[in-house]
Amino acid sequence: MEVFQDYAYYYNTFYADKDYKAEAQKVHLLLDRYGNNIKHIINFGCGTGRHDAELAEMGYRCTGIDMSPMMIEIAEEYAKRKNVDIEFSVADIRKYMGKSRYDAVISLFHVMSYQNTNQDILEAFQSARRVLHSGGILLFDVWYGPGVLSDKPTVRVKEALDDKHKFVRIARPVMYDKKNVVNVCYEVFVIDRQSGETRVINEEHCMRYFFRPELELLLKQADFELIGNFDCENLGETGYNSWTSYFVARAV
Repeated sequence: MEVFQDYAYYYNTFYADKDYKAEAQKVHLLLDRYGNNIKHIINFGCGTGRHDAELAEMGYRCTGIDMSPMMIEIAEEYAKRKNVDIEFSVADIRKYMGKSRYDAVISLFHVMSYQNTNQDILEAFQSARRVLHSGGILLFDVWYGPGVLSDKPTVRVKEALDDKHKFVRIARPVMYDKKNVVNVCYEVFVIDRQSGETRVINEEHCMRYFFRPELELLLKQADFELIGNFDCENLGETGYNSWTSYFVARAV
């Protein structure tokens, strides 16, 4: 997944308007509703550490892992600026062993949808189970199959600015029905705002959309009990308009 080295370069600029605080509040509500005195959290695929910082400020003890060294470097710098104590490290969520046990594993912003095969997602669930106390909570979000197929991905263009660059990103999706995967082909123009010099980054992000029955089966194989799934926008019942869904499972 070398793609994330370039992805990390412009990630925070494109998602500057993302409401990490509101999302952390939703995570807190679900952990409080279904967990038992959850204090120690590990984030599988923590990215640049924004969710972790918000949760740390809410009183959680947080750890974050991510495959991208650049993402982890940015996360560590951000935690220092926010003056929050968070342990970050580079690791593959499918292989992570860990030395500690946690009250909850979270995995946000569709990290689990990057696990394209049944083996990938099962190994990620098994890793989560290894580091959880019995009764601990696994909370993650994914692209939700009923919503994705009801409102299929289309070509999208997004622009963003930082102090030095203008970014233009064109996303072209290709769907693979036999794999339940959408291959999102990104073409990103990085334009120097002073010189006009342009760099082009081409990336492919393969995203799997999931249905509840398959996740329930895979979670059971990893010694989890699926508790429920909820629309990511309002935490209500999912339906054919739900493009993303939180899933909550308990370690047995």
